[in-house]
Amino acid sequence: MKFAVKQRSKPATLALTSMLDVIFLLLCFFVTASVYSQWESEISIQLPTAKTSDDPDRLPGEIIANIAKDGSIRVNGASLSHAELGERLTKIAKFYPGQAVIIRADRETSYDALVKVIDVCRGAGVWNFSLATSNEDRGK
Repeated sequence: MKFAVKQRSKPATLALTSMLDVIFLLLCFFVTASVYSQWESEISIQLPTAKTSDDPDRLPGEIIANIAKDGSIRVNGASLSHAELGERLTKIAKFYPGQAVIIRADRETSYDALVKVIDVCRGAGVWNFSLATSNEDRGK
């Protein structure tokens, strides 16, 4: 009498290779994003102080416009004129309507330079902007 021999199937395993690839790519993205966000906020600008100031939660992709003492504007390390800033913000507002813009003006920046940047934001259709300050206790 001949018995049928059943072949045993291999136990199910989890394919970790593709999952590790995805985790590695996510890690690279977040490390890169955090480096750029730190770099942008470490530009030598003395922010005005306020008692109610707190450290904001950083959002990915937020735009930080730095205004120096002389009124020059820097975004992502590039020096921009008001017209160039307006063009950039118009493109961004077209694709991302609720995009936030953080304006970091030096405490010695003239009020006129600050108002011009706010006017550029509003002219480009960006209404979600805020002014950065530092905490009064840390400013001493």
